[in-house]
Amino acid sequence: MTVLVDTPVWSLALRRRQGDLNVREQGLTRALEELVREGRAQIMGAIRQELLSGIREEEHFHKLRDYLRAFEEPGIEVLDYEEAAHMHNRCRTRGIAGSAIDFLICAVAKRRDWHIFTTDHDFERYGRVLGLRLYGQ
Repeated sequence: MTVLVDTPVWSLALRRRQGDLNVREQGLTRALEELVREGRAQIMGAIRQELLSGIREEEHFHKLRDYLRAFEEPGIEVLDYEEAAHMHNRCRTRGIAGSAIDFLICAVAKRRDWHIFTTDHDFERYGRVLGLRLYGQ
């Protein structure tokens, strides 16, 4: 199974010191390491941008950027954007709000039959309406 990894999970593994992580967070980073090792972890442009944003040290930025370049991205198509808008509308009618990026993540994963690996609890709410497959749940 292929897994689209969301920003909070990448951030735990790549932007935080491992010694600062609690037991749960360490487990998440180990799960990500396994997905990467097996070639099942995916990233998309908006997630890449979020990870690279706010890095103050140029050297750290380049190191992280170069690491992330090893991951190919799915080509995001018009159908993904249209599906993201449709998903937004479906959730909105059920009283569930979310960001455009969150729904694009949902659409990319759903159209490709991928799981989503995130710590963002909003995806649990989206999933109840959209039938998403969340990794580890």
